Amino acid sequence: MARIISVITQKGGVGKTTTVNALAATLNKLGRRVLAIDMDPQGNLSFSLGAETEDVRTIYDVIRKEMNALDCIQRCNTSDVIPSDILLSSIELDYTGKNREFLLREALGDVKNLYDYILIDSPPSLGVLTVNALAASKYVIMPMLPDIFSLQGIAKVYDVIEHVRLTCNPKLEIGGVLVNRYNKRSKLHKEVMGTAQLVSRKLSIPVFRTAIRNSPAISEAQSLQCDITEYNRRVAAIRDFKALTEELIERGIL
Repeated sequence: MARIISVITQKGGVGKTTTVNALAATLNKLGRRVLAIDMDPQGNLSFSLGAETEDVRTIYDVIRKEMNALDCIQRCNTSDVIPSDILLSSIELDYTGKNREFLLREALGDVKNLYDYILIDSPPSLGVLTVNALAASKYVIMPMLPDIFSLQGIAKVYDVIEHVRLTCNPKLEIGGVLVNRYNKRSKLHKEVMGTAQLVSRKLSIPVFRTAIRNSPAISEAQSLQCDITEYNRRVAAIRDFKALTEELIERGIL
């Protein structure tokens, strides 16, 4: 039975998709069976993994019960993937009744036994798609940048997680807050990290000891649809993602 992990944020550009991409690549190298699900209508994960996105079946078709999840899976560079669709943006309007938060959980029933891990890239918002991702998951990872705006967003994400726990997934656990694009030479970054630790203790949210350092090579690798972990092994951020995977395994999340 697959362990399902969502990566969520309330805004874009904080490394959500990169985190899913890198974890999928690292787990693949460890011999794990990984399925990535792109729930973000922008489809950046689908692109970066090299998935076909034109005239193909997507997670939108799965959620609408027009296709079986198994029939929408594509084999890509580092993992299997069910690609996104811009039409996901309409789900909020398409489904307004009860139990709409369980659409994804129900749709994944046919594939959970085929994988060790299912990694969900949620949209950069806290709407129904993100709630679906959380309702289907065992763990959630919360990326943030080392700035005050990301720090403020953590409390909002936490509120949504608590709502999901109370209403539809009491077993959901917070894996932790992941700091992306960190520069240890920056005084501001150090101060934000310190404040993040204080906030995390107040909310009982762990902060990963591994911070992902800033590197243009990560964006380059995704733009070229390359395996992040193989693009340039000398890049510190790539070593950081490997260290993050080790930390996740150590803590029993993976």
